[in-house]
Amino acid sequence: MAEYFTITRTLSAPRELVFEAITKPEHFAVWFGTAAVEVPRESLTMDVRPGGDFRAAMLLPDGNRIDWSGSYVEVDPPSHLAMTLSDQPGDDTGLPVLFDLEEVDGGTQLTISQDRSDFTDAQVAATIAGYNAFIDDIERVVAGLPSA
Repeated sequence: MAEYFTITRTLSAPRELVFEAITKPEHFAVWFGTAAVEVPRESLTMDVRPGGDFRAAMLLPDGNRIDWSGSYVEVDPPSHLAMTLSDQPGDDTGLPVLFDLEEVDGGTQLTISQDRSDFTDAQVAATIAGYNAFIDDIERVVAGLPSA
C-alpha cells in the first residue's frame, strides 16, 4: 500500500497559469532547476500527454549532473497531472508524483503528492524542502505570465 507525503501551498494565480508553468518547457526549466540549478532548455523533453515521455538534466553548481526521466500517466488540464519521475533513468520509476490544482479564494491551491517508497525520514524531509523550493520558483514564474 502506498504511503504518500504531500506539500500544499496556495499561489496567487489562476490555476490555468499554474498548470501552464508546470507543463510548458520554457517555464518548467526555470522552476525545476530552482534558482541554484540550471536545467538547460535543450536537455528538456516534455510530451505532456498520457504515455508521453519526460527527460531533463540538472546541472549542479558543483559541476555534477543529474539526469531525470519519467512519463506522464494522467493529464487533466488545468486540475491534475500525474507523472513518474526518477533520477536513475532506466530504473523502475515507481508510483507517479501527483500535482493537483484547485481553485480557491485568492488563487490556486497546489498539492504535490509523492509515494514515500523506501525513503528515510531524512530523504522525505529533503524532498519536501526541494518541492517547496520548486513552488517558490513556480510562484515567480506565474507572476511573470500574462493573465488570460
